[in-house]
Amino acid sequence: MNQKIIKICEEKFIYLNYSPRTKDNYLIHIKYFLKSLGDKQIIHCNSKDFQSYLDNYNFTSVSQQNQIINSIRFLYKFGLNKKYDKVSFKRPKSEKKLPQVIDHYHIKESLSKINNLKHKTILSITYSVGLRVSEVINLKIEDIDSRRMIIHIKNAKGRKDRIVPLSQNILDLLRVYYKEYRPVEYLFNGQNNLQYTSTSCNQIVKKHLGEKYHIHQLRHSCATNLLENGTDLKLIQKILGHSSVKTTEIYTHVSNQMLSKINLPI
Repeated sequence: MNQKIIKICEEKFIYLNYSPRTKDNYLIHIKYFLKSLGDKQIIHCNSKDFQSYLDNYNFTSVSQQNQIINSIRFLYKFGLNKKYDKVSFKRPKSEKKLPQVIDHYHIKESLSKINNLKHKTILSITYSVGLRVSEVINLKIEDIDSRRMIIHIKNAKGRKDRIVPLSQNILDLLRVYYKEYRPVEYLFNGQNNLQYTSTSCNQIVKKHLGEKYHIHQLRHSCATNLLENGTDLKLIQKILGHSSVKTTEIYTHVSNQMLSKINLPI
């Protein structure tokens, strides 16, 4: 019976157009819950079983807690077709952490010293328009529009497409890169696969920028740098692909230049 429920959930993920990554993460937590039942079948569970599981789970972070709550809620609502008014799926307050940025001059200097052309191109295009790592590794050759000087970002977070500007410096670098590597289909091929991996992207950040950094910080750094250069917040929102400008506004809290313009009382 439990396998049947998993099958129902898998079909519902497809019907609701969930991303493969979200589907896989939810299924992991759904299977953990089913395993915790022991010999008890899911159809014999009541709201107390679900509530007890959530209340006694040793969460390691707020993000993990949210993900597990979402997974169990999905199972409860779609797998079992139950109304969840008897179970508290109340989410915790999100952690108010500011994004960590890398100094612009450190990035520029580090990029200038990179001899590996593929590494340099990956990090440069990521920083140029603040791409997510998934967007970088999913870029295809056809997504680079040199005539209109734009990059097509397809099926990004939230299943959304967008376009971002392509600078002449990045285009020149891409042309040199293409002549040397001759990528097939995807812009960045892995050593044994058509696609580069997110793990490899993080490895080259640590290799060339420093062990304490990761690739998503290039996205934060790009946004902060654009803001400090006077780019309108609405434009930065579009470049980053944020659904709400409130998400983009967080970068106003990490801009050193904006802070330096404040006239303190003493």
